Amino acid sequence: MNRRSTYLAGALGAACLVAVMIAKAAGPGNWRAAAPMPMERTEVAAAALGGKIYLIGGFKSFFIGGVTNAVQEYDPALDRWRDRAPLPEPLHHTAVAGIDGKLYVVGGYRDAWPWKPMATVWRYDPSTDRWETRRPMPTPRGALAVATVNGKLYAVGGKADQVLTASEEYDPVADTWRARAPMPTDRDHLAAAALGGRVYVVGGRVGSMSRNLAATEVYDPTTDRWEVKRPMPTARGGIAAAVLSGRLFVFGGEESAGTFPQTEAYDPATDRWTSMTPMPTARHGVGAAAVAGKIYVIGGGVKPGASRSNLNEAFDPSP
Repeated sequence: MNRRSTYLAGALGAACLVAVMIAKAAGPGNWRAAAPMPMERTEVAAAALGGKIYLIGGFKSFFIGGVTNAVQEYDPALDRWRDRAPLPEPLHHTAVAGIDGKLYVVGGYRDAWPWKPMATVWRYDPSTDRWETRRPMPTPRGALAVATVNGKLYAVGGKADQVLTASEEYDPVADTWRARAPMPTDRDHLAAAALGGRVYVVGGRVGSMSRNLAATEVYDPTTDRWEVKRPMPTARGGIAAAVLSGRLFVFGGEESAGTFPQTEAYDPATDRWTSMTPMPTARHGVGAAAVAGKIYVIGGGVKPGASRSNLNEAFDPSP
């Protein structure tokens, strides 16, 4: 082999090594761009129901009248959006979950400033495109999280006059609420999801983005008890989470220095976290929902605080 061939072979080998190192650093999974949301907004709520994803409320701007009641439906199979009946009141930092073919929108804040914590519960039926009010939550709050287990909805954390540990259970059949054991850690701007009949609560912050948390705690509705689990690798609030294939995936977040691109996956069977391929666009205040083997991370702000986007990025955790 001559000197030129030796040089080219060495350069090619080095390039391959760098490519492998970059791929390993990126972590498992891949991202692609999907159809952007028709409206730029942040601090949204998102949930999947019947193979569609619903984006609800948030900030469309940061002045008087900037809080929106918009409801937009995304069809991943068609990569297409359409408007649906608006929420009866404009809300931001609200939470939403689906039960038995209907969406339940819980809490949140009214007004661009000062934020007014709400206890309202709205139920949406996609088959009729109509909203109706349900019994209010006992504790008014925004920046909370919700998850559903065995037909019940659990509302956890959030902030009113202070950061809360409140955990409350809603029965949509009886239209009743009851208090449950409080979370071990008070926090707002957190995420929650159900796995294996239990509610997993991750991240969040204590009132300020300078006090982000990595805490992972799990609630068992059958025993009304909480258990502390392995903390998330990256402490962050202003996040979103979704469940896919028995794992909990957490996206984005913010701190005063910037927004987070981190995608981290928790496996409850091993109590371990895995760093996945980061989001293409770091954001906070996003909505996330899983449909047909992919998780769609939508909207949110690209800068800490008052920023917004219409981005829709789809994550496939497969290798």
